[in-house]
Amino acid sequence: MRLTNLLRTTASAAVVGAVVFGFAGAASAQDGDQDRATTVDDIIVTAQKREQNLQDVPIVVTSLSQETLEDAGVRDIKDLQILTPGMTVTSTSSEASTTARIRGVGTVGDNPGLESSVGVVIDGVYRSRNSVGFGDLGELQRIEVLKGPQGTLFGKNTSAGVINIITEAPSFTPGFNAEATVGNYGAMAVSGSVTGPISETLAFRLYAGRRLRDGFMDIDVGDGPRPETDDNNQDFGTVRGQLLWLPNDNASVRFIADYSSRDEYCCIGTQIRTGPTYPFIDALSVGPGQRPPAPGFGALPFSRTGYANRSSGQEVEDKGWSVEANFDMPSFLGGSTLTSVSSWRKWSSSLGQDIDYTGADIAYREQDGDYGFEVTNTTQEFRLAGATDTLDWLVGAFVTNEQIGRTDSWYFGADYTPFLSFLLSARLNAANPALPISPNTIGCYTRTAQTPVGFGTCLATGGAVSGGGPGFTVGQGFEDKYEQDSNSYALFTNNTWHVTEAFDLTLGLRYTIDEKSLRGRQTNTNGNGATCGAALANAGAIGAVLGANTPTVLGNFCLPWSNIAFNNRVVDEDFDDSELSGTIKASYRLNPSVLTYVSYARGYKSFGYNLDRVQAGITPTASTLFPSEVVDSYEAGVKMTLLDRTLLLNATYFDQTFEDFQLNTFLGTAFVVESIPELTSRGVDADFMWFSPVEGLTFQGGVTWTDAQYGEFTAADLGNPGNFPQLSLLPGGDASFAPEWSTTLSINFDRNIRDDLRVGFSLAGKYVTDYNTGSDLLPYKQQDAFATLNGRFLLGSVDERWTAEFWVQNLTDEEYIQVAYNAPLQGSAFQSTVQPNGTFYNPALDTQTYDAFLGAPRTYGATLRFKY
Repeated sequence: MRLTNLLRTTASAAVVGAVVFGFAGAASAQDGDQDRATTVDDIIVTAQKREQNLQDVPIVVTSLSQETLEDAGVRDIKDLQILTPGMTVTSTSSEASTTARIRGVGTVGDNPGLESSVGVVIDGVYRSRNSVGFGDLGELQRIEVLKGPQGTLFGKNTSAGVINIITEAPSFTPGFNAEATVGNYGAMAVSGSVTGPISETLAFRLYAGRRLRDGFMDIDVGDGPRPETDDNNQDFGTVRGQLLWLPNDNASVRFIADYSSRDEYCCIGTQIRTGPTYPFIDALSVGPGQRPPAPGFGALPFSRTGYANRSSGQEVEDKGWSVEANFDMPSFLGGSTLTSVSSWRKWSSSLGQDIDYTGADIAYREQDGDYGFEVTNTTQEFRLAGATDTLDWLVGAFVTNEQIGRTDSWYFGADYTPFLSFLLSARLNAANPALPISPNTIGCYTRTAQTPVGFGTCLATGGAVSGGGPGFTVGQGFEDKYEQDSNSYALFTNNTWHVTEAFDLTLGLRYTIDEKSLRGRQTNTNGNGATCGAALANAGAIGAVLGANTPTVLGNFCLPWSNIAFNNRVVDEDFDDSELSGTIKASYRLNPSVLTYVSYARGYKSFGYNLDRVQAGITPTASTLFPSEVVDSYEAGVKMTLLDRTLLLNATYFDQTFEDFQLNTFLGTAFVVESIPELTSRGVDADFMWFSPVEGLTFQGGVTWTDAQYGEFTAADLGNPGNFPQLSLLPGGDASFAPEWSTTLSINFDRNIRDDLRVGFSLAGKYVTDYNTGSDLLPYKQQDAFATLNGRFLLGSVDERWTAEFWVQNLTDEEYIQVAYNAPLQGSAFQSTVQPNGTFYNPALDTQTYDAFLGAPRTYGATLRFKY
C-alpha cells in the first residue's frame, strides 16, 4: 500500500500534506521543523481556497510565517496588528468587545447584533464575531491577512477583509514542545504540545497553555466595594486536540476540538478630559472620584490610573469542534477534490462593569450572569474543485445556523439620584443663580400631584420644601433578555481561465440568503420606571416653571435604563434578505518576475438588529433593524519577484465605496446603530519581503496610505433623524481609525555561530499617523501619531532542543489610547441647535468628560523553549 509505505518512511508531514490536504496539498500539513523560507517561492497561501504561491494570487495578502509571528510575540489577533499595515485591533469595555479594522473599516464590537466587517477564519471555520476569534491561538503555522472584500470564497461579513489563521496540524513524526515564560506585571505562562502517530494512518496533536499577568491599570476604588486595585489583568487557558486520519491514498480527515476560558477583570477606562461635572463626582465619592480637571477643562496628561468602585470581572468561555474531510475524486470525474468542513462552536461571556468609571456609586452591572451574551454556531460547507490545463474551477455551498442570547442588566447605585439632582439643578442654576445646586431636588419633580407653586418653591429651597417624591430605586433597575436566530445559505463558484500562459481571467459569484428573527422581553425590576412615570405625571407643573427646557429635563428621568415605557415590553421581529456578490479579476504576467492585475469585487455584510434599549426622545423605537451593508471595490496592482527571487515587492491601488455602512456609536447614554449612506476608502497598499544575502537575515514590511471619508448626508438620510446632531461631524469627515499612513517593518535574524549554538534577534515596529478613535469624530478623541516596537533576542542549540529568549513588547513604552468615548451622564458635547460651523458641535460649549481605554505599556520577560 503506497500510503502505508510513505508513512513508514517519511520524516516530513509536508510530504504527507501533499497527499492529503486540499487540491495540491495544503500548507497546513507542513511540519514545524522545516527550514525557514529562503526565497519568495517558499511563501504558500490559501487565499483562494487552494494552495498557491503568494505572487500568483491577484489579491492583497500579508502572509506571516510561523517564525515571523513567533519573533514578533504574536499570541492573538490584537498582537497581529504590529505586523500588518492598515490594520487596527481594539478592545473596549471587555475583551469580549474586540474590533478589527482594515483600511479604516470595521464594526465596533460592543453589540452582538452587529456582525464583523473583518472576518476571522481559524482552520477553515468562520468566527462570526471578532471577539469570538480573540484568544490564545496556540501553535500557529501562518496567518494570512486578506485586504478588501473577500465574500466570494469566505462569505458574508468580510466586506473589509479576512484574517485567515492556520494552526499547526498533527504530524506523523513524533514531537514534543514546551515553553515557560516570566515577565513584568507578574506575568507567568506555560504551554506545551505533543504530536505523533497513533497508528500507521492516524496522527494526533495536543496543545495546552495557561497565561497569567497582573493588571497594568491602577484603580482608585472610591466608595467601593470593588476589592481589586488594578485592572486589565490576564488569566486564561487553552486546550486544543487534533486528529489526522489518512484512511487511504485519496482521503484525509482532520478533526479539531478546542476549549478556552478567561477569568479576568477588564477593562476600566480613565479620564483624558474631565469636564465641569467633576465637583459632583467629588462630592459623592470617597476621594476625588475621578481625575481632577486640567485648567480650563483641557486635555489631561496620559495616566494609567482609573477610577471604579465596582468590579469589572469577565468570564469568557469558547469551545467547539470542526471536521475537515478531503476526498480525491476518480479520474472520470475530472480528478477533482471534494472538501467538507463541518463545525460547531459556542462562545459565552458573563461580565461585570462599573458603568460610570468613577469612584462614586452611580451605576454598574453585576457579574451575576445577567450581563453578557453567547453565540452558538453550526456550519457546513462543501467545495468541489479541480483543474485542467486551461481552467481552475471551484463550486460550493455553505449553510449556517447562529443563535445569539443576550442578557442585559442595570443597577442603580446609591449616588445615582443625588448625582442626577446635581446635574439638573446645576443646569437651572446656570440660567437662574437664585436656584441652588443641590443633591436633593429629584423629589421636587416626582411628588404626587405636584403644583407649579410647589415645584418652584421646592427648586428654590434645594428640595427642602414641597418635595418628597420618589427617587431612583437603589439596586437592579432592569433585566432584559434577547434571543436572535439566524439562518444563512449560500451557493458560490470561483473559476480562473488561463487564457494564455501569461493572461488569466477569474470570475467568482456568491448568492447569499439570510433569515433572522429576534425575540426579547425588556423588563424593569424593583419598581424601576416609577420615577420616570411620576415626573411625566407632573409635566404640566414642571412645564409651567421650566418652559422650553421641560422635554430635556423629563428626558433625563426617562433615559433608556429608567424609562417606564420599557417595562414588560415584548420584542418580536423577523426579516430576510438576499444578495449577489462576487469578483472579476484579470491578471497578466509581463515576465516570470512581474504580475499585474486589476479586479472588481462586491462584498456584503448582513443586516441585523440592535440588541439594546433604543428610543427616540422618550418613546421606544418600534424596530431596531438596520439594513445590509454592501461595498464595491476596485483594485489595480503589481507583484514583483526580484533579485533571483529573494525580494518581493507588491503594490496595489484600491478604491472602495461602502453603502449603508453600519456605524455603532455610543452617545453617552446608549449604543445607537445608524446606516451611514456612504463611506469611501481609497489608497495604496505596498508590501515587501527580502531574504538578504546575509545568512539568516530577512526583512519584511509594508506601508498603507488611506483616504477614508464619509459622504455628505443630512438627518433625513438616517433611520432615526434624531441621531443626526451627535453624528453631525461625520458628513465629509475622515473615518475613525483610519490613519493616513500606516507602516510596518520587521527584521529577523537567526544563524548558527557554532556547530552546537545559534543566536538570533528580531525587531518588529509599526508607525501610524494621527487618527480619531471615536465613531462620532469629537476632537478630544484624536490620537496623535505614534510608533510601537517589539524586540526579541534568542540563544539556543542548533537543533532547537532548547532556546532561551529575552523579549520586550512596546519597547519605548509608547503611551496611546485604543478607544475614547463619552463618559455616561458626565456633560454633553453636542448642542441642540446648529452651531456657527454648520454642525451641532461647538468646542467652546463642550462640557463632556471623555474617558479612554488605553494601549498596553512596555512589557518584558524571558521564555525558555524545549523541542524534541
